[in-house]
Amino acid sequence: MTIRVLVCDDHAVVRAGLRALLAGADGIEVIGEAASGEEAVATAAATHPDVVLMDIQLGAGIDGIEATRRIRSTPSAPRILVLTTYDTDADISRAIAAGATGYLLKAGSANELYAAIEAAAAGRTAVSPPVADRMMAQLRAPRPTLTDREGDILRQLAQGLGNKEIARALFISEATVKTHLGRIYGKLGVDTRAGAVAVAKEQRLLD
Repeated sequence: MTIRVLVCDDHAVVRAGLRALLAGADGIEVIGEAASGEEAVATAAATHPDVVLMDIQLGAGIDGIEATRRIRSTPSAPRILVLTTYDTDADISRAIAAGATGYLLKAGSANELYAAIEAAAAGRTAVSPPVADRMMAQLRAPRPTLTDREGDILRQLAQGLGNKEIARALFISEATVKTHLGRIYGKLGVDTRAGAVAVAKEQRLLD
């Protein structure tokens, strides 16, 4: 069977390069392209690919992580392979939490990409060796210990509340919220609110 692939990247040159690269692979066919997260969601719904190659940073609009989440929430959703230059712990955690089947780096080889697409189409996980190393390091690392107050703030954060709303809910100042958020980010190894929530869910810190 031919594996039908949708390519999502905001750079036209990258999309053209991937299309040309995959044209030389037996059993793989590029059936569409998308330049934004919104376009990827719409095109996936219209073309029903087997695998979507998804970049993380897509310029204006939703990013590749949110696009992955939306696509994977649909019936008979395709597999998502993140293909990016970013390999931070937060990006990897967010992609996995959103439903990505694999996580590849653009610096990898063509054969690695072919194998990953085939694995994803078969429902198997595929990750670049550097990403696998980071994931293993995360698993071996001791689980972060949060104070009761940090846990309270993290749970509020997971509900989508802003600093002012968190301060009001916990009867503390916004400055105190910001101080605790800085400590939470440091302990979880992230630098964004979304990253903190993703890592917290992955490590079951919100239970």
